[in-house]
Amino acid sequence: MTQSEQRQAQIVVGLVATPPDYPARVAARLTDELAGQLAERVDADVGWTVREGWGEVAPRRDGGVEALLDDLARRRADARWDVAICLTDLPLQAERVPLVAQVSARRRVAMVSLPALGLGQLRAVRAAVPELVGRLLTDASDERVLPAAWAPAELARRVPGIRRLIGEPDGGELAYVASRLIGQVRLLTGMVRANRPGRALLGLSKLLVGAFGTAAFALTTNTIWQMGDALGGLRLTVIMLLGLTALVAWLIVAHDLWEKPDRETPAELARLFNLGTVFTLTLAVAVSYVVLFAGTVLAAALLIDTSVLEQTLQRPVGVTDYLVLAWIISSLATVGGAIGSGLEDEDTVRAAAYGYHPEAGGWRDENDA
Repeated sequence: MTQSEQRQAQIVVGLVATPPDYPARVAARLTDELAGQLAERVDADVGWTVREGWGEVAPRRDGGVEALLDDLARRRADARWDVAICLTDLPLQAERVPLVAQVSARRRVAMVSLPALGLGQLRAVRAAVPELVGRLLTDASDERVLPAAWAPAELARRVPGIRRLIGEPDGGELAYVASRLIGQVRLLTGMVRANRPGRALLGLSKLLVGAFGTAAFALTTNTIWQMGDALGGLRLTVIMLLGLTALVAWLIVAHDLWEKPDRETPAELARLFNLGTVFTLTLAVAVSYVVLFAGTVLAAALLIDTSVLEQTLQRPVGVTDYLVLAWIISSLATVGGAIGSGLEDEDTVRAAAYGYHPEAGGWRDENDA
């Protein structure tokens, strides 16, 4: 191929988000800058075109990464893209360690699992996707671009979270995996990030209102004042942890958030989904508890005069006593919050379940736009 012909070459890269929820937001930010990154890091003499697309709302779970790549390959062929990259929030594994990315030169597709990248997912995706495109074109012997000058194993140095690769580099079928221990921790934190705990927190607004109502009633009961004074820090901590645990368990049971293994969902995937749900709810409930505690402290300071509290406790009181009072009341009020959670919109609460994906809404396939 001559230099002039090479300059005229056009390569179309498809960027598919599966499901079209959190991955679509990452894909939308990446699409605007990917063509420039490909020109800079793969080949500046090629015209790069990036097409954005959305995958299934409920991606296949039973076939793992191979099913995902097969679906992506059919999508690539139908859309007449040269190569395709899939961004997914599915937590995938290879040889019982988290799978970060997989490349298939035969199908001219690659996949990136966002949760395996941990918290800094957008930064890691920016580093990984151009390299994966270059690797795909090199392994597929595409003469329109210059062959990649780096070995496949070097991606582990370029992308945080990748520890080693599985497969034969000459075969073009490569899996990039994380470490066993740190990779699992990174995967779980990445799942919570992808599950958007802020959405779960906003979805528990009625829970917080119910808890505030319970706390306001408890503030008027001097028996609670005496209980807070009598209990030590250890027992108050136990009460708080029991209340938060009971609330998380109630949310999961009452709204059927627990993922059960079945023919379509392997046991290992269901376990990861449930861990992601538990951690997301725990974070949302913990933040709600902090908000409740702060509000209770403020209400106690405004409503309970120091002299009244001293008369009940029969000793001088200070700021610490108000904090302890707010502590026990907030812990007990979480039970009232559980009652309030039963009033939440079902879809709002179910959004906290990792395996649940609502309809795409504003995220539409570009063919339907």
